[in-house]
Amino acid sequence: MMFKRLCIAASTLGLLACASVVPDTQLPDSFFAARIQRLLPADAILLGEQHDAPDHQRIHRVTVETLAAQNALSALALEMAATGLSTEKLSPQADDTQVRAALQWNNESWPWAAYGPIVMTAVRAGVPVVGANIATTGLRDVMGNARFDGLLTGPALKAQQQNIRSGHCEMLPESQITPMTRIQIARDVSMADTLVRLAQPGKTVLLLAGRGHVERSLGVAQHLPPDFRAQTVLLGVAPASDATESIALIDQTWPALPAPVIDYCAEFAVNQGATAPPSSAPTLP
Repeated sequence: MMFKRLCIAASTLGLLACASVVPDTQLPDSFFAARIQRLLPADAILLGEQHDAPDHQRIHRVTVETLAAQNALSALALEMAATGLSTEKLSPQADDTQVRAALQWNNESWPWAAYGPIVMTAVRAGVPVVGANIATTGLRDVMGNARFDGLLTGPALKAQQQNIRSGHCEMLPESQITPMTRIQIARDVSMADTLVRLAQPGKTVLLLAGRGHVERSLGVAQHLPPDFRAQTVLLGVAPASDATESIALIDQTWPALPAPVIDYCAEFAVNQGATAPPSSAPTLP
């Protein structure tokens, strides 16, 4: 296997990580199946992706398949759907239309062509797929709720605020930084609450989310109980010796093919904030 250097801009992590190696061809499913075993036992595994990287979604599917085949997957939790939505009442034979309706799938924000194979793999295995994000109808209330400002330490809150700035290409008005940071924190809280609710002894909940949500010092892990065994994985960077891992942002890093090179900041500027870089959660319309 040949490898090459690549600098990865992880905007929602607030850092620029130069990964030592990334694969120049797709790594086999068996590579990731072996790495999954190293994470177990765990109450939850948090996989942090870049949303427009197809190889990341392939690795999601492999992870679901591997855990389900071992009868070790209690649920698949998604940033891509809101809390209260799930496939729990559907049969394993449910079709795409039924599954998308149950999850009220937003194809514009989260293309079903990318995420459908992951979701349907879980459904076919009889594993419930559960929304973990806050509903869009509640975003306005969150933006005005100062309670979320106190859920991170002062330095962590400032880092999260800077992540919002950099994740939106330094183009958001300063007046929007605090409200948008509250949304990010509220999403992390919602995902953490979902993981705790779904946890089952001897099994693992799998959370699929953007990279920033799985970063230990700022994301979902900050809102989990101390005795909750969560393993965090960042996709798209080098294995264990990578510099990103050395600063304890995550538990493991898994290499994956990079996303297409697109200037999202130029697109963000043209749309005046309508489109955020894919490594961050979708912004308000």
